[in-house]
Amino acid sequence: MWRFLEAVLMIVNALAILNEDRFLSPHGWGFSHMSTVGRVTSIKGQIIGLLHAVQYLRVPLIVLNIITIISMLIFG
Repeated sequence: MWRFLEAVLMIVNALAILNEDRFLSPHGWGFSHMSTVGRVTSIKGQIIGLLHAVQYLRVPLIVLNIITIISMLIFG
């Protein structure tokens, strides 16, 4: 179970570091592409919403990363 949680943490870290201006907007995945209400219900709209929600989780992610690193050092 611990390895699964580590894998989820790594995936969320990968999503959190995606830069909208450099990576997402040129490929049509920016927040500005979700301007209409109808697109929010699509899969692409929900993924874009998830990417932006993960951007707000950066501070808790830092704390979770520190806890994970410390626990890996202690319990090895």
